[in-house]
Amino acid sequence: MPAKIPATVVTGFLGAGKTTLIRHMLQNANGKRIALIINEFGDLGVDGDILKGCGDETCTEDDVMELSNGCICCTVADDFIPTMEKLLDRENAPDHIVIETSGLALPQPLVRAFNWPEIRTRVTVDGVVTVVDGKAVTEGRFAHNVAAVDAQRAMDENLDHETPLSELFEDQIACADMIVVNKSDLLSDDESANLVAKLKADSRDGVQVVKASMGALPVDVLLGQGIGAEDDLDARHEIHHHHHHDEDDDHHDDDDHHHDHEHSHGHDEFESFVVERAEITDPTAFAEQVADVIRQHDILRLKGFAAVSGKPMRLTLQAVGPRVDTYFDRPFTAGETRATRLVVIGESGLDQAAITKALNA
Repeated sequence: MPAKIPATVVTGFLGAGKTTLIRHMLQNANGKRIALIINEFGDLGVDGDILKGCGDETCTEDDVMELSNGCICCTVADDFIPTMEKLLDRENAPDHIVIETSGLALPQPLVRAFNWPEIRTRVTVDGVVTVVDGKAVTEGRFAHNVAAVDAQRAMDENLDHETPLSELFEDQIACADMIVVNKSDLLSDDESANLVAKLKADSRDGVQVVKASMGALPVDVLLGQGIGAEDDLDARHEIHHHHHHDEDDDHHDDDDHHHDHEHSHGHDEFESFVVERAEITDPTAFAEQVADVIRQHDILRLKGFAAVSGKPMRLTLQAVGPRVDTYFDRPFTAGETRATRLVVIGESGLDQAAITKALNA
């Protein structure tokens, strides 16, 4: 049976920077074929045009699908599931699907939809990424322009217009596997450290909180979380049930056109480096050692290959936070050096010497 195609759900209020994050991801997709499903609302169809114009071979017109009637969760059966099936049935199926929810839609009902029998065996939720406006949240608001978010809500009669934004925000945090504190370049070091600590405290265990500016997040960090969110819905229940029709719902659409100027500074907030070491003897013990190093140094991703003494096969190792997966992928070829080579990815300021020493211990 073919492997399930991973899907990443990107959520966050109007203006938090979801479109910028997605545009950056497409421009740095490194050949990965990414399909997008954008939850549009009313005549705010501009995001689709921006993305369709990205001109990258990984993102053709066919790879962008729009859900035209707003709230994904209210229209699962007649809109979202058929859109997914259309993508999955294509000859050149995507490597990864990215779904941008409208700013006021809760991610939970969407994640639940991945259990529908039509798609359950073919696709999995790789992770839920919640983008927050670091500057606004630090200042005690939840969006750069609260009036615009409220106006967006008022336009949609399906919406509950009463729930405070703070509660919708808490639900987005409760469902997240990764929280991206965007616009972190506008915060002082103390402000961003305090906000990251608060979001870590408010989210589930093991959720990664990363800082970014202009949505510039390495694709390796954003995609490939391997969570399978549809299987642990109980852990991410809505704190507030603010729905007033039969199905779960809430709502609508988005993004930040107020600073679309391209910044070239890219990934200053992130760094990666390679650690090489000799053969290892015990794969299980080594995986535990790697998990310890990741916890001590707050590493986001670690991946690579290891040679195990006495084994002809190469060991593949991939870690997302302290969750480490290993498997033997193929035999070493004649003349190939039996070495261990690991790529470490994290936020800037990693202690490379200490990490290298700990991985070689």
